[in-house]
Amino acid sequence: MNINFTLISQAIAFSVFIWFTVKYVWPPLLRAIEERQKTIADGLAAGERGRHELELASQRSSDVIKEAKQRASEIILQAEKRASEIVEEAKNTAKGEGDRIIAGAKADIEHEIYSAREALRQHAAQLAVVGASKILRREVDAKAHADLLASIEDDLK
Repeated sequence: MNINFTLISQAIAFSVFIWFTVKYVWPPLLRAIEERQKTIADGLAAGERGRHELELASQRSSDVIKEAKQRASEIILQAEKRASEIVEEAKNTAKGEGDRIIAGAKADIEHEIYSAREALRQHAAQLAVVGASKILRREVDAKAHADLLASIEDDLK
């Protein structure tokens, strides 16, 4: 065989192989590569959108948390104010009730004092009558009077 013929035939075979590859093999490979590039680009764009949405969601959640904290502090302030009002109302009610109880107790004490004085007067009057009747029944005698007064004094105790 001739080396020139071999080289020419190999060059023709190689050219046919290149033509066949370019015509039938290369376009599907390029489509597959382009589809893959598009898929990758879409995935990267979706990732970027997701990251952006995550930042927005994070910012919104931060705003919601700030608003919730502010609202909670307002509610706490209102609750503390209402608690103070309730305590003041309770103090005023208790003071009024205490004044009423004290006034009632003073009235009861005055009534008891008056009753005790009346009872003491009646008892003193009875003792005076008893003492006078004993004195009148006996003879008028200094020693007898002293004994009688001692007896009355013992009755008073």
